[in-house]
Amino acid sequence: VQLQAFGGGLVQPGGSLRLSCATSEGTFSGYTVGWFRQAPGKEREFVAGIFRWNINSLYYKDSVKGRFTISRDVARKTVYLQMNSLKPEDTAVYYCAASSRVILSTLQLASSYHYWGQGTLVTVSS
Repeated sequence: VQLQAFGGGLVQPGGSLRLSCATSEGTFSGYTVGWFRQAPGKEREFVAGIFRWNINSLYYKDSVKGRFTISRDVARKTVYLQMNSLKPEDTAVYYCAASSRVILSTLQLASSYHYWGQGTLVTVSS
């Protein structure tokens, strides 16, 4: 599975961005797809995920609940991360990742994912 993440950019606090994660080969069917982010000097952290491609199994980092929404487009083989009410602390490089072997208890661990996109920078600043 090859992943391409895009959609980052510069946005003012309170603004919105939508990130996309597309696979050009294969399909996401049965995969867990997650969004992670890494700010300068910090560890990569889980942001949101779809467990085993089940739209009813969505998970979020506590600090983004109510602001971020993960969704999928099966036909386009794309996973989106809609980010609203952005804050300066959301500034980071955002990565999408996928794996067919994630179990629920390890959903938020970066080491659980085998395939990674290249990352897209999100900067929230006035």
